[in-house]
Amino acid sequence: MAFSLKNLGGSKGVEGDAMPDKYKMTPAEEAWDLAKTILIAVAIALVLRIIIFQPFNIPSGSMKPTLLVGDFLIVSKPTYGYSRASLVYPMTRLPIEGRIFSGQPKRGEILVFKNRKDGNKDYIKRVIGLPGDEIRMIGGRLHINGEAVKKEFVKMEDVLCDDYPTQAPSYRETLDNGVSYIVRECHGDNGRLDNVGPYQVPEGHYFMMGDNRDQSQDSRVYAQVGYVPIDDIVGRAERLFFSVNGENTKLWEIWKWPFAIRYGRIFNPVE
Repeated sequence: MAFSLKNLGGSKGVEGDAMPDKYKMTPAEEAWDLAKTILIAVAIALVLRIIIFQPFNIPSGSMKPTLLVGDFLIVSKPTYGYSRASLVYPMTRLPIEGRIFSGQPKRGEILVFKNRKDGNKDYIKRVIGLPGDEIRMIGGRLHINGEAVKKEFVKMEDVLCDDYPTQAPSYRETLDNGVSYIVRECHGDNGRLDNVGPYQVPEGHYFMMGDNRDQSQDSRVYAQVGYVPIDDIVGRAERLFFSVNGENTKLWEIWKWPFAIRYGRIFNPVE
């Protein structure tokens, strides 16, 4: 005996049946449903950005050769806890003081912070001085608490310094905790910041420096950066997720990306 699936499905119908008019949404309901979906997606993205991670783009060469113009990286926020700097604009302007779940940055880590002396802009530098440390530059050599940091010549390389092509030396610095990285000296040991200090890092503050030593506005320049309060720390730079040659290709020039993407840098850890 034959019978119809439609009869078994009742008045609401089954797959393949037309939806009864009483179950169809009006244009206004469809628009509100779409708006709710978008709002939920935006809310989730904001929560993730505030609590877990934030994408960050490298706009300048102050951290060369470690980080290049056009690198995109993930900044971890739980590492150092949360403060006003963890929020997104315009909430970063709120009169909120203090930090919760606070962790202490370690010497040699690369972190993003808000620079109050430059319109609360995001800066990215390496932690060199901890609270209570004395920092000094003598003849291009970094000294921490009276001890010279190990510095070994690596090579001469063709680079842009002050927008002009030249050859500059690079060195490997190794801190007392074993963290090792490459620094570049555009002007050798005779740059304007190669003989400065001493700086006495206050409690609750950190001394930040760029790896591109002669091309970096950092804690050595008190009027522009100075000591960085822990409350201004956004998070620790963890890993690259994209990289495009930002010096030869604009971000919006998508048609150039296949030839400008630095494929070998994608997903590299930030060290």
